[in-house]
Amino acid sequence: MSFQVDTALVQSYRSNIALQFQQKGSRLRAYVRNETQHAEFDFYDRIGSVEAVEVKNRHGDTPLISTPHDRRRVALRDFDWADLIDNKDKIRMIADPTSAYVQNAVWALGRAQDYVIIEAATATAYTGKTGSTTVAFPAANSVAVDYVEQGGAANSNLTIGKLRRVRYLLDKAEVTTEGEYDLVAAVDPSQIQALLRTTEATSADYNTIKALVNGSIDTFMGFKFIKTNKLPFGVLAANYREPLFWEREGLVLATGAEINVDVGVRRDKRNSVQLYVSGSFGAVRMWEEKVIRVYCDETK
Repeated sequence: MSFQVDTALVQSYRSNIALQFQQKGSRLRAYVRNETQHAEFDFYDRIGSVEAVEVKNRHGDTPLISTPHDRRRVALRDFDWADLIDNKDKIRMIADPTSAYVQNAVWALGRAQDYVIIEAATATAYTGKTGSTTVAFPAANSVAVDYVEQGGAANSNLTIGKLRRVRYLLDKAEVTTEGEYDLVAAVDPSQIQALLRTTEATSADYNTIKALVNGSIDTFMGFKFIKTNKLPFGVLAANYREPLFWEREGLVLATGAEINVDVGVRRDKRNSVQLYVSGSFGAVRMWEEKVIRVYCDETK
């Protein structure tokens, strides 16, 4: 920063520092399970479902049903950011940039949390007593780019049919029973635009949210829609985006150290002020059944 600070001097036309358009912090953290972690690696236990046994005789042996019990490992990852502001530059500036730069850095760390959550959703998970057993994201939890409910397969962006398929997969896995679910859809603006071209998403006959009033989709088909520009793009094929759908308990964000800001003088840098922001967090997919990936062709 100290080599480019001349753009903010008195001679410029603006008297304050404008923050670049950007995502201001994490958008996804509030929609996953949050935990606090105090070690580089930690484990989060899972208990699977069991079935009862019908009694068909008198005085028979008591059945012992083994309860499925395993765990998922989370590894903390460290992130930081720093920049220097020279005292002589602060004197020449109309506005002290310190607070704006700190805010900018905190937003960057928040976006890093979203990257960690998105990556963990479909990455290899680690389980077992020591966390050495790998669990790949199942192919059955991906909705194909050319998925259609009927007729010939054809590539598409996000469609109502794909949303219905996602909801079916979650319902079939008993994720959405008892009305105690919290479904989330992380989508790119391209997917929002694709849905805005459909009658079901924009008509009050199908959706109580009037999407065309402000050009956004908040909730639809039971999903809370979160718009993000951080989703994987071009991984499977060029022009393919990978929106994610999950139930809140399906993903865990573990925080070892909340975002921390330190502002101090660097004696070795002619008393320049150093802004340092750091954080430590990691994420894991807790349940394969609760996370669905949808491939979308953004040229459609």
